[in-house]
Formats: sequence, structure tokens, C-alpha cells
Amino acid sequence: MNKLNINVIIGLLFIAGIWVFIYGQFIISTVLFGSAFIYSNIATRVKLNS
Repeated sequence: MNKLNINVIIGLLFIAGIWVFIYGQFIISTVLFGSAFIYSNIATRVKLNS
């Protein structure tokens, strides 16, 4: 996956987490923020190792 796709996926997860948080779905927003964090860390580690 190229760098643009990774950034788009992380950005969409983060923005979706913000919108869900605003609408009061706190459990779903926590899952979205957590998945954005984990995916960002995995993408960073893969980039550093290659």
C-alpha cells in the first residue's frame, strides 16, 4: 500500500471517530480512535523497517 492510501485510511478513521464522538456514540468512537492509533503505529514500523 502506498503512502497516500495509508494516510487516507488513518485520516478517515480519525474523522469518523470525531463525528461519532460528537453524536454521542462513545464506545464506537473509542474503537475508531484505537484502530487509527494501531494502524498508524503499524504503518510507521513497516516504513522504518524497509
